[in-house]
Amino acid sequence: MTPKPRILLVEDESGIADTLQYVLATDGFAPVWCSTAAEALRQFASEPPALVVLDVGLPDLNGFELFRRLQALPGCNQVPMLFLTARSDEIDRVVGLELGADDYIAKPFSPRELVARVRTILRRSARPTGAATSTAPTVITSLSTAAAAPIPIWLLDEERHQIRFYGRALELSRYEYGVLRLLVQKPGRVFTRDELLQKVWGDANDSFDRTVDAHIKTLRAKLKAVAPALEPIRTLRGTGYALNEELPAG
Repeated sequence: MTPKPRILLVEDESGIADTLQYVLATDGFAPVWCSTAAEALRQFASEPPALVVLDVGLPDLNGFELFRRLQALPGCNQVPMLFLTARSDEIDRVVGLELGADDYIAKPFSPRELVARVRTILRRSARPTGAATSTAPTVITSLSTAAAAPIPIWLLDEERHQIRFYGRALELSRYEYGVLRLLVQKPGRVFTRDELLQKVWGDANDSFDRTVDAHIKTLRAKLKAVAPALEPIRTLRGTGYALNEELPAG
């Protein structure tokens, strides 16, 4: 028998937690409830779940900070996370997306809607990000026009899901990797937001309007930490994004 997907539910309100545990269990999941961030960290470290439903307002730690700490645990960057909160301000949604969350739902909400979103996220995460995986274990993409650059500008290692920029390995979330992988594979090619949503997230209709913009923002910050003076990702206003083809050689 196939084991039920384990869902880590981090929620301090017992009434909401009881309802969510019931609907998740009824729908074929194995919910594990934690009422504090400390307990969630212990549960995650002992056995990473298939997905985390994470309340922002916890008694011992802000949910955004807990998200960061979970991300630092081994294997966590491949675990999808959905933020659950009483705050519906756009800034909170954007903060969650910029951190790398997969979705965001504000209270009050329909428990069935949450279960539907959990299923959608798990369906997305089961798909490969970006284009079909190459059979070659390592692909090197160098945009340098120099005859023999000592360090390639971009190094894409598909087996490790890793991208290096001027020799530095980038710490990327699953969706950041998917977006940058597409751009690196086709430098100069303009991808619209809808294309990126379809190719990386799997379904544009299931994603927030600002999902792509939020991930491009975090990607730019990580690239700027390596090369502060450069703009590797170009914005074409009203169209989309493309990789800059005129970066200096490494």
